[in-house]
Amino acid sequence: MRHQSQTLAGKYLWEDNDIMISDHLTDIEQFDAELWTIADNLRANSGLASNEYFMPIMGLLFLRQATNRYYEALAAIEAEKANGKMPDRPLRDVDFTRRRAMMLPEAARYDVILDQPKDGSLGEALTAAMEAVEEHFPPLAGQLPKDYERFDDELLESMMRKFDTEALRKASGDVFGRIYEYFLAEFSKQGAHDNGEFFTPPSIVQTIVNVIEPDHGIIFDPACGSGGMFVQSSHFIEHEGKDTMKRVTFYGHEKNETTAKLAQINLAVHGLQGSIQAGNEAITYYKDPHELIQHDKNADRVIGKCDFVMANPPFNVDEVDAEKVKNDPRLPFGLPGVNKAKKVSNANFLWMSYFYNYLKDTGRAGVVMSSQASSAGRDEAKVRQKLVETGAVDVMIDIRGNFFYTRTVPCQLWFFDRAKEADEARKDHVLMLDARNIYRKVSRAIYDFSPEQQKNIAAIVWLYRGQSDRFLELVEAYLAEAIAKGQATTEPFTAFEDRLAKLINLMAPFATEARDPDPLSETWTELAATQATLKQDIAAYGVEVVARAKEWESSANGRSRDNATLHAAREGLHAIADQCRDLTKQIDLAAKLAGRVADVAMQELEARDSDLWNNTEINKAKRALNGTNKDNDHGARGDVVEALRQARYFVKQADWLQERFPDAMLCDVEGLVKLVNRREIETHDWSLTPGRYVGVAPEEVDEDFDFEEALRSIHIDLKGLNEEATDLAARITRNFEELGV
Repeated sequence: MRHQSQTLAGKYLWEDNDIMISDHLTDIEQFDAELWTIADNLRANSGLASNEYFMPIMGLLFLRQATNRYYEALAAIEAEKANGKMPDRPLRDVDFTRRRAMMLPEAARYDVILDQPKDGSLGEALTAAMEAVEEHFPPLAGQLPKDYERFDDELLESMMRKFDTEALRKASGDVFGRIYEYFLAEFSKQGAHDNGEFFTPPSIVQTIVNVIEPDHGIIFDPACGSGGMFVQSSHFIEHEGKDTMKRVTFYGHEKNETTAKLAQINLAVHGLQGSIQAGNEAITYYKDPHELIQHDKNADRVIGKCDFVMANPPFNVDEVDAEKVKNDPRLPFGLPGVNKAKKVSNANFLWMSYFYNYLKDTGRAGVVMSSQASSAGRDEAKVRQKLVETGAVDVMIDIRGNFFYTRTVPCQLWFFDRAKEADEARKDHVLMLDARNIYRKVSRAIYDFSPEQQKNIAAIVWLYRGQSDRFLELVEAYLAEAIAKGQATTEPFTAFEDRLAKLINLMAPFATEARDPDPLSETWTELAATQATLKQDIAAYGVEVVARAKEWESSANGRSRDNATLHAAREGLHAIADQCRDLTKQIDLAAKLAGRVADVAMQELEARDSDLWNNTEINKAKRALNGTNKDNDHGARGDVVEALRQARYFVKQADWLQERFPDAMLCDVEGLVKLVNRREIETHDWSLTPGRYVGVAPEEVDEDFDFEEALRSIHIDLKGLNEEATDLAARITRNFEELGV
């Protein structure tokens, strides 16, 4: 199976399904659907194939994002001038690149173009904008689409306005990384690129970055797709308070010309530059396109120039000419088998050898690889053995299936650390981490790591490296966040209580009217009791949160909290977590009882005909309480339930870490992690499959079943099935139309 890596930016929108996207769309899947509607509209109204309108859409997204970042940087510059931190002088390109933005010419700003008189020249204006950007920014020369004049102006304006919502004008580059990524994945499904291409999931990119921590020197991605590994590395560096372009140099190679252009665009819009070469993937197999390896003839060895290699290369390629590569100095471990056609039988270990040799003696690599590579036999096993014997194999992570957008295959992450080779204490050990039971369900077909799951995986690696202080800092951050989220429930609680009370008060005149028999009596009484109990329990929760917050503040005592202090604080927060769970059930019960009263009144007692029943106001109150089920409006009930879930969630994250690693030191955890030595690996035929070493996690009895999460999972599955049914019906209709039926 062939596979080309394509990745995209940043701290992704994909990481958080609850981020606000627009006034009407808060759910990522709804937003995705609207994005694809835009693309479908262009396809239907232009008569073009997807590979023809792919880049024009990307160009519009580029201008939108570049304009956003320009105005954000401009505001920061003006603020610095106002407070005297910057001299009042004409602005220069460097003022913007320092803030990871482009100093856009006026004619290339999205809002300026959109505000121009509509005289039939919008396509011309967009083409001129792209030319102006390329002239102003040489790294983008020849990269941007410049064929907008072939599109109808009305269609172009419609698309531009779709990307001109208030939320998208304020959106960060992270949002646009997600947009790029979504479009790339969807175009791939539609055949816009080579069949079989995979897109590196953002959470996997983030996990690689978290483990190798690429913050200096040369960063190389020989299958760079649209540059996501580079952009995410930049975010990591900036998070440390450093300037990316002063710290690193990016080198990349990408076989697809269009995708290579996107890589340059993606870098430029983030104020970054890199050397991206495009062309047939054979260049990477047979040549060193950036001359990142030099041959030391005296020592008869190759010396890599890279500080970091990050890649998601093609899996299981069997078309590499063995004669052309057999003497390649980048392959000191030999060829992993040759078939009858004189082709390398599987190129997985060609890539592994290349990655290893591109590294300096202190370099690190993080690579996505087919799961079969870690246990393949025969000649592949021999190469794998030699890699292990170098001492550079550092960490192996198993990833479950359904992480990729277009394939269900599982994969593994391989990590090399050349510095281990000279470290007698570390060189014979490999950290085996089975993360197949760590995931978040995003849709019926797609899983990922949540931001916290990514951090938790990184925390295990920190312990492996003896960095217990970082582990404890993460636990401390979770506990602090849990307390902050607990304190933040005040406003949602107030809103829920007010809206519940308003609905009850509106229904009371009719509900308390004497009637015999009275089908409302029992439910009304239960509702009143639930409301009263809930009020008391909310007050008790508030007292507990205040008490725990005070304890938390006093526990610092002017120093870092140690492991024992964090254990005590976490255990103390279990009371809040339990209250969050119980309050969620009470809130749901109260909302359901109120709804049942309304239903019985309307359906059995014909309340609409009564002067005591203000139907319009009661319906408004019901919507305010429970939401509309449209545009992701969950009402006051949904808001307070989410606030409680957040408070409880961060306690659970601290639990996950401290229960598995109670001493803040690395230890074997059944079914999760084990530090293995070379002798163990040898007895397992040099297999590097984590699951063979860590064992099977004991089945946990969930005494605290999360109904909210279970319902969310069911909702995701049902929504996915409905969307597939709708899509299938639409395709059948189109097929009939094309057949003239």
